[in-house]
Amino acid sequence: MGQKLKIAGWITIGALTGALTTVSLQTTARANMAPLPLEELQQLAAVFSMVKSDYVEPVDEKKLINDAITGMVASLDPHSQYYDKKTFKEFREGTTGRFVGVGIEITQEEGLVKVVSPIEGSPAFRAGMKSGDMITKIDDTAVKGLSLNDAVKRMRGEPGTKVMLTIYRKDENRTFPVSIVREEIKTQSVKGKLIEPGMGWIRLSQFQERSVEDFTKKLDEIYKQDPKLKGLVLDLRNDPGGLLDAAVAVSAVFLPDNVTVVSTNGQMAESKFAYKAAPEFYRSSNVDPIARLHQTTKGFYKKVPLVVLVNEGSASASEIVAGALQDHKRATIMGSQTFGKGSVQTVRQLGADTALKITTARYYTPSGRSIQAKGIVPDVLLDDTAEGSPYAVLRMREADLDKHLQSGQGNEATKEQEKERERAREEAIKRLEEESKKPNSERRPPEFGSDKDFQLQQAILRLKGLPVLASKTQTERPVSETKDK
Repeated sequence: MGQKLKIAGWITIGALTGALTTVSLQTTARANMAPLPLEELQQLAAVFSMVKSDYVEPVDEKKLINDAITGMVASLDPHSQYYDKKTFKEFREGTTGRFVGVGIEITQEEGLVKVVSPIEGSPAFRAGMKSGDMITKIDDTAVKGLSLNDAVKRMRGEPGTKVMLTIYRKDENRTFPVSIVREEIKTQSVKGKLIEPGMGWIRLSQFQERSVEDFTKKLDEIYKQDPKLKGLVLDLRNDPGGLLDAAVAVSAVFLPDNVTVVSTNGQMAESKFAYKAAPEFYRSSNVDPIARLHQTTKGFYKKVPLVVLVNEGSASASEIVAGALQDHKRATIMGSQTFGKGSVQTVRQLGADTALKITTARYYTPSGRSIQAKGIVPDVLLDDTAEGSPYAVLRMREADLDKHLQSGQGNEATKEQEKERERAREEAIKRLEEESKKPNSERRPPEFGSDKDFQLQQAILRLKGLPVLASKTQTERPVSETKDK
């Protein structure tokens, strides 16, 4: 399976992907760092010198060094990354929810750019791009051979300018062009409404800088519409994660004060830490939106019956929230086993406009469970539709990524389990090929939060104490036995 999923790293065009990220703006010397391997460094310098002097044509020195750093960091795991001037600017823009781009989250597979997900409401989303689409050309440039950074640079540009992407859609076995106009995208990470009298729904699509403020405002609106709310569904499906403090804050909305939300553990002393449901662990200004919410609602959300919806696309910060609410028995988790992004990336600024994002710790739920490469297993497993989840086995998870970090707690899958999953994948691909022959209108999945949202309907039934149509086929997926490659 690892050969099929050759993913060098996550890059986002216009959005921060599911990387739980804390930001450090200084380079820290390590007193306990091992002696430098002088012989290997001398070889590196010798190779650099030979390339400079012997290569068939002159090579830019800065590009050589940048490429060497990029390759070294990318070899660690799928989430560590070196940011040059342009990509560091894009990263910082991504955490704010405002950026210029086409609006897709991407990764790399077999030398091509693969779409992880189009961002809701973005130009790419409106153009009909889908998860799994392979980008083979950007304007007139073939993607094969380009680094992810180079591909990102070619797809980004000024607002109002066009980019032509050539797409290969495997499940339809066709290649076609898509013309997209770049624009400034303002992502709205929070949606919410009353589903019916007494039942509320609130959705977080990403954990950004404004997410906590918007989240508490929406909850306040729902409460004012129905102060006698009998249940709330927190929808984290396809939420790739984002900022750590936002995850702690969202958890603190529902949990008792000062309980542990998540803990981290790594090689550095500062990576061994526990984050609690208290303002000092999430508040970045004098204003505490959570305290304000509890004051206006008289602490209503600390006790309202709660269901959390998750799926394979719920990652990182989403898994922190789901894991904390599950361990403290504050909510019923429903849906599918989550992505399994259980590592912390710290961003260390190297210069005025360059930085290193490096994995520094694993994170653990309050009961001590590592989510890395495993994810959160729901209390109630749900299918995507009343007919089942025929394509769930095709969805990519952390354990499928090349060089993924292991959980650190064992529980690896057996070879027979991996073979069975491969057989299931092959059957799902055949079904998907048949499905692709239907008109687009018949294949479009229902919108989250709509009256045709099967999983949301089951969550509402659970809150009412009525029978739920749980999955009869989904089982917990063990961690892949494939070691870090």
